[in-house]
Amino acid sequence: MSKYLERTRMLDYLVPSIQRLVEARGWRDMSDMECVKSVYNFVRDEIRFGYNRDDSLSASDILYNGYGQCNTKGTLFMALLRACGVPCRIHAFTIGKKLQKGAMTGLVYHLAPADVLHSWVEVLLGGKWYSLEGFILDSEYIRGLRRKFPDCKGPFCGYGMAVKDFLNPPVEFDCCDTFVQSEGINNDFGIYASPDEMMKEHKQTAGILKSFLYRNIGRHLMNRNVARIRNL
Repeated sequence: MSKYLERTRMLDYLVPSIQRLVEARGWRDMSDMECVKSVYNFVRDEIRFGYNRDDSLSASDILYNGYGQCNTKGTLFMALLRACGVPCRIHAFTIGKKLQKGAMTGLVYHLAPADVLHSWVEVLLGGKWYSLEGFILDSEYIRGLRRKFPDCKGPFCGYGMAVKDFLNPPVEFDCCDTFVQSEGINNDFGIYASPDEMMKEHKQTAGILKSFLYRNIGRHLMNRNVARIRNL
């Protein structure tokens, strides 16, 4: 189990900002189940859904940003869990870019790769591994999507969500798996002990121009789209 508790460059849980947060929330004083649930809810709802400049950011960077998507929120989630002594690992996939349509629009969507690196976090509790993906979209954003699509009552794919039941996505953790984008998965890369290992093999690559446009223009437009949905 030691490799599922290790500190890495991306899982930098010994930095003061993360240690202060863990102490302030009292997560180490909780049972493992209570700790995972509380950390999960924090990452889901207090770290809002949004697009960071890079998937390779450290957990402390993501905490400072205050927002993230599947890979970056997963990094922060893992760092907080390991800071509390809870073993965790990361499962890597790709998702089709159709899942992002709506959050991505226009030229940004056109230039995006067909397959986008995706991941969820697997957490060990009571001898069982749980697959946790439902922390990616904050509850306020999901409520905004429901206001935008009031007539949708079945499957939904777009705006960062891919689920079988739009009205009842399995995003609440209570010793169960949670999912919010899993219906968009099209490739499975397997399990890694850390996001650092995952990124070494599967880092999303793009040309210099596309990378510049994403970091400096594209992601800001996407975050504006996300904010508009949240504020409907």
